[in-house]
Amino acid sequence: MLRTFPKGGIHPPENKLTSSKPIKRLPPPNVVYVPISQHIGIPAEIVVDRKDKVEVGQVIAKSGGFVSSNIHAPVAGTVTKLDMIIDTRGYKQQCIVIRTDQKNESNFQDADLPLIAEISLEPEEILRRISDFGIVGLGGATFPSHVKLNIKKDRKLDCLIINGVECEPYLTADHRLMLEKGEEIMVGIRILMHALHVERAIIGIENNKRDAIENFKKLAAGDPGIQIAALKVKYPQGGEKQLVRALLKREVPKNGLPLDVGVVVHNVGTIFAIYQAVQHNRPLMERVVTVTGKKLGDPSNFWVKIGTPISELIEAVGGIPEDTRKIVSGGPMMGKALKSMDVPVTKGTSGILVISEDEASRGTPKNCIRCGECVDVCPMGLEPHLLMNLSEKGMYEKAAQEDIMTCIECGSCSYVCPSHRPLLDYIRFGKTIAKQLESNKG
Repeated sequence: MLRTFPKGGIHPPENKLTSSKPIKRLPPPNVVYVPISQHIGIPAEIVVDRKDKVEVGQVIAKSGGFVSSNIHAPVAGTVTKLDMIIDTRGYKQQCIVIRTDQKNESNFQDADLPLIAEISLEPEEILRRISDFGIVGLGGATFPSHVKLNIKKDRKLDCLIINGVECEPYLTADHRLMLEKGEEIMVGIRILMHALHVERAIIGIENNKRDAIENFKKLAAGDPGIQIAALKVKYPQGGEKQLVRALLKREVPKNGLPLDVGVVVHNVGTIFAIYQAVQHNRPLMERVVTVTGKKLGDPSNFWVKIGTPISELIEAVGGIPEDTRKIVSGGPMMGKALKSMDVPVTKGTSGILVISEDEASRGTPKNCIRCGECVDVCPMGLEPHLLMNLSEKGMYEKAAQEDIMTCIECGSCSYVCPSHRPLLDYIRFGKTIAKQLESNKG
């Protein structure tokens, strides 16, 4: 029987249009716009200036604190300005603008580096390299990886979980990475097992990716420490708490972390980035992005340089269809609509989804009919209708008491609501205000 989490969940149409599309390489753009905050935590501090020449992989912004991450030049070129831009979240932030020197753009160009299986670094050196090379979680949260791996000696850790679920509809970047870079990911897993001093790892993959499951079973044959687990296709199976519950039957405490139950969870994209950092001295300067949509001419997966304008990805798949209503960064469930196509790709950009007019239209919100559907599907056991009402009425402290901060923003509640109520919109806003109020108390 396939494993899954016990509470809630939904099964929206998968729409994995690009699952059979090998990853292409998008040529370096003429200009990249590199934000200094591409991670949870303190923005990085800029260490270059206008007119500076930079090389591929050079640090251009240094970590601003422990919970922060270095930023590296994704191209060779000249810094033309330090500017304010709108990022994928819709906020203004500072970025470094680099004009690409196409003649010197050959270094670090090819992601198909030779496989290096032997692990020669000690755990402390591995963690230092992960920090120095700006590795963050590529599953969407962008939490600096060195922070997650900085585990105190009194904490008991017995398992590493690798998240290969990719339950968000449309997105296939992780799926393709598992098929095309499976050997490197396996080495990356062993690197982390060595660094964390654990002897057990589990790769969790949803059962709609049978080819990836079989690929890893072959690669892990003869290695009893690495287990492959097929999971039921159910959204949001890829949530950390849901994944830990499905694979180990351990309940991560409310407002807790997987580490509280002896587990560290990393996305497969992050594992591949760690492999490249440790084995090839390669900073995180590019990532796989799914560019998709039902009416696109050629939906595809791409290796994309960080800082590439999203307009160039759209152009690479045939341009915007005439009846496009929204362009979303991420998937349809947890992604955010973009204000402009000039927004650059960041470390957290897993996909770009082009949605047509008929797909994007929301029903007219009506009064709640107390059907309880939102409660039934909530994977965190919350009451979304109540949290929306409290946020709508400005009762943020009460919303905090009702565990609004526990919401993982999966959008399952909004998806099933027969009254088309914007549950997630209000809950997200309520969480933001509740967090600010809590910070002000401190």
